[in-house]
Amino acid sequence: QVQLVESGGGLVQAGGSLKLSCAASGRPFSSYGMGWFRQAPGKEREFVALISRSGGLIDYADSVKGRFTISRDNAKNTVYLQMNSLKPEDTAVYYCAAAFYATSAYAREYNYWGQGTQVTVSS
Repeated sequence: QVQLVESGGGLVQAGGSLKLSCAASGRPFSSYGMGWFRQAPGKEREFVALISRSGGLIDYADSVKGRFTISRDNAKNTVYLQMNSLKPEDTAVYYCAAAFYATSAYAREYNYWGQGTQVTVSS
């Protein structure tokens, strides 16, 4: 079992930055590929970014490439999402997720999810 707790969301103006954190507890953090997903009102949950267990593999959705950076600190059991140049269309609830010995852009591959943190970008 893994518990995930996101933090760092909030209200920011367009062009601003936020850094999300996701703290994990339970099984060894290095056993999990980690991902960030988001869900806007009335829309499907969508992939944002992924990072492999060692951090050697990283990928992003096209909509956030060049603006968002995912990273992880296995010693601190934490994954991060640095979000720069935020746009109103980035407004959503952001979720981190853990996939046991897997790295994937597909939500169905993830075993554990956090409760989400709201990010609101005003124009």
